[in-house]
Amino acid sequence: MEKTKTLARSLTPLMLWGLGVGYVISGMYFGWNLGLAEGGTLGLGIATFFITIMYVTFTFSYTELACAIPKAGGVFDYAEKALGKNWGFVAGIAQLVEFIFAPPAIAAAIGAYFHIFFPKIPVVAIAISAYFLFTIINILGVKIAASFELVITILAVIELLIFSGVTLPHFEFSNLQQNAFPFGIKGIFASIPFAIWFFLAIEGVANVAEETINPQKNVLIGFGSAILTLVFLCALTFISSVGVAGWEAIVYSIPANGGNPVLSDSPLPLALGRIVGEGNFLYHLLISIGLLGLIASFHGIILAGGRATYEFGRKGLAPEWIGKVNPRFETPASALVFNMVIGIIALLSGKTGEIITIACFGALALYIISMISFFYLRKNYPLIPKNNHKGEKLERPFLVPMYPFFPGIALIIALISIVSMAIFNSFLALIFFGILAISFAGYKVFFKE
Repeated sequence: MEKTKTLARSLTPLMLWGLGVGYVISGMYFGWNLGLAEGGTLGLGIATFFITIMYVTFTFSYTELACAIPKAGGVFDYAEKALGKNWGFVAGIAQLVEFIFAPPAIAAAIGAYFHIFFPKIPVVAIAISAYFLFTIINILGVKIAASFELVITILAVIELLIFSGVTLPHFEFSNLQQNAFPFGIKGIFASIPFAIWFFLAIEGVANVAEETINPQKNVLIGFGSAILTLVFLCALTFISSVGVAGWEAIVYSIPANGGNPVLSDSPLPLALGRIVGEGNFLYHLLISIGLLGLIASFHGIILAGGRATYEFGRKGLAPEWIGKVNPRFETPASALVFNMVIGIIALLSGKTGEIITIACFGALALYIISMISFFYLRKNYPLIPKNNHKGEKLERPFLVPMYPFFPGIALIIALISIVSMAIFNSFLALIFFGILAISFAGYKVFFKE
């Protein structure tokens, strides 16, 4: 009977690294280059610099929370512990928005990639098929899912290294200077969502802490190694792509039938095509293996999102069946299916760019609430061996370095980022905060304490 209530512990540090990098790596393959159209090389570069600082400081701060409270709900559990049930609910909804809205955007990109090889199959049909396939893989078992994620993540990383090895010999610093700051300071803030896309969902590692062997130790190893790998890949991909022929060469593509240039979601193939041509073996290899980067993030975020939704059901904040663990596979199968249905509905809207931005709003809200929770827990739950005023203890196997600067820096940059995004995406901001407000109203009406 107990097995129907408990997630199986089977994840190793290497699997956590694979999940952490895999959640994010699709951001290296598509989407980030659209920030160049908003800010140019320097605008997106400055935004990415500060967003990278935010993610490094946030990740190590979040690791302290994950090691102290290794629960599947992530920020939902941390905020509930620190700030109470109301803020825990709001944090949990923000997390669900990120984890449920990011996969449809990636699914659309997967459909577009496959459509190149199978033009007779509609993009949407391929994307929906991907949803079913990877939801099933996640239901079959977390160890199977994480092992699969590790393999495709390693291949996706190798492909990025191959791409850089081909393009860097053609790098010219002058290409970074071409029309580098076309919109001035405004361009920095306008490109923030695309800088976030480089690292979006790294925090999903915390959601599998409950399924990790010795989470108090191994979550740190997985989180730390993942963020350092991603910072390196982000800088490498940015420089090796733009350095080939300038930022406009990896933002705009010429349609096959001619006509005016259009925005492209494929910066790496555009850069490589400038060097080897579209008929070259390396070009086709990039497109083929590049698909694995999309699959890694799609599959990984589905895994993390299932755990976040499951925790809502387990705590009684969603229908009871969502919080059930499949007795055979020991995975949150019902939560995974629920997320798939919502994701497919979002996918059918066809609004990929808007979906990405809403996911970024969810992520930033998650970061802000989690860092506020961090400071509250440090103040009200003193470090071991002391008790708090209620006589409770909160063991912290890992302590963030440079406290309070790391969590403080992460909080300040996240606040500036969410305000900037709201200014440049006011309608989408209304949608996001509307989701929070409606969900919270429903919680207060229907949730029985």
